[in-house]
Amino acid sequence: MKKIWIIGIALIIIFIAGGLWYQSQPSQLDGFAKCLGEKGAKFYGAFWCPHCANQKKIFGRAAKYLPYTECSSPDKQSQLQICNDAKVQGYPTWDFADGSRLSGEVPLKTLSEKTGCQLPQ
Repeated sequence: MKKIWIIGIALIIIFIAGGLWYQSQPSQLDGFAKCLGEKGAKFYGAFWCPHCANQKKIFGRAAKYLPYTECSSPDKQSQLQICNDAKVQGYPTWDFADGSRLSGEVPLKTLSEKTGCQLPQ
């Protein structure tokens, strides 16, 4: 019985270590996501917004590098001042350095075209 517990604990440790290792590996879209911010793109969204979640999901692990601004108050009842000042009226909203704005889920190709950031091959 003790041997089964030791094997079980060892498997759990291996599983956790593998997950941590996987999360630490660079994503194919890391550079692209970083470039968006470097080129002046801004992504406004809300934690409760399913379209914002879908937009982040496209980036996978690289989503942590997006130039993202949270607009919702924690209670979901109001919009934060930074987003009011930017005149954000829906989520997701993307602003670009050329002064243009796109609303909704924006394809990677369109983000590339708007910013000049190259998509990985």
